[in-house]
Amino acid sequence: MRKLLQINPVIRLNTSTGRIMQEIGELVMQHGWESYIAYSKGRDGIKPCQSKLIPVGNRWSVGYHGMMTRLFDYHGLASDGATRQFILEIEQLQPDIIHIHNIHGYFLNYRILFEYLSQCHIPIVWTIHDCWLYTGHCYYYSSAGCSKWKTGCRECPQQRKFPASLLFDRSQQNFADKRAAFTSIPKDKLVIVPVSEWIRNEMQSSFFKDYPFRVIHNGINTEVFNLFDTQAVKEKYQLQGKHILLGVASIWSKEKGLDDFIQMASLLKEDEQIVLVGVDEKTQKQLPANIRSIRRTENVRQLAELYAAADAFINPTWQDNYPTVNLESIACGTPVVTYRTGGSVEAVTRQTGFVVEQGDVKGLLEAARNIIQRGKDYYQQPCRDFATAHFRKEDRYADYLQLYDELTGRATDR
Repeated sequence: MRKLLQINPVIRLNTSTGRIMQEIGELVMQHGWESYIAYSKGRDGIKPCQSKLIPVGNRWSVGYHGMMTRLFDYHGLASDGATRQFILEIEQLQPDIIHIHNIHGYFLNYRILFEYLSQCHIPIVWTIHDCWLYTGHCYYYSSAGCSKWKTGCRECPQQRKFPASLLFDRSQQNFADKRAAFTSIPKDKLVIVPVSEWIRNEMQSSFFKDYPFRVIHNGINTEVFNLFDTQAVKEKYQLQGKHILLGVASIWSKEKGLDDFIQMASLLKEDEQIVLVGVDEKTQKQLPANIRSIRRTENVRQLAELYAAADAFINPTWQDNYPTVNLESIACGTPVVTYRTGGSVEAVTRQTGFVVEQGDVKGLLEAARNIIQRGKDYYQQPCRDFATAHFRKEDRYADYLQLYDELTGRATDR
């Protein structure tokens, strides 16, 4: 029986990478594989999961890794003992495929791990959820307008942003260390899987440019995110008679467009209502009175009903790869209005929404008003049809299964 080992710091289903990893594991098990997931025990503890779990490290190793990051910009370069113990478990398991999602997250030492991976004969798939692996520090650089990663990072403008370093800027050495470690993997043994065309194009200007790429977009549960009767959710949040402009984020920040929504609020008509989901207490205090905030919905069904109730979903993100919130909205029949940012535009067509230039808040609102003027019925079914044709998680995860089959077949032929 073939074995798949996936690696990611979190396994929680309320995180996109945790959910994707668990659902890939469930799919391969349906096709006769054994599924194993390595994750940070220090961050996620023990969680229910159908795949067999390999906890890495503990709270102490995560804490020490965090300290080394905050003080010395050593993110990904601590957790020596936890990483060596994990390598022993890989040796014992002997997986047929190693599928990396994220290795940043205070739980692994990438130099130690990749020294081992470069010498073993296991095919590797690496799904690219953000930009951290090819920069000297940051996990996104779009909002900073930085392109130093193309030639060699230094004097990082985002030193104090995740993964924040308070004292030292090690970006130049981090860049060199990552390049040496990650490119030590033979090119016939590693397949890079960007989740957007945008990040693939970016990486082709990075030190990964000579590796094979295969874009596999993220998928969603199109049965959960569907068309719904929205009367109940409108009554619950007192939104009757309003044109709803919806925004959803797990954490609201300037990069996610919080300031843009605040600016937009000053331009609203009486019958227009901004609704933001994912607002914590600190963020709530920054919002004007005419923005309705929801800390979190009671369940995913209620979130889907809010998507369906909205006239337009507004995503003024300043840095993103392939945001699943866009997919979820479209699957619920609601068109998206987004900035021309990263991979955020890739799910948006003439039938599913509008793209405006970054910072054009008036343009966002004008696009939303165009949607309102045409009427939700004009967009609802075309959005739904596009989602079922392109976003079904079953189809996207099947793309991974096909890739695994190709790689294990290639390894057998050697």
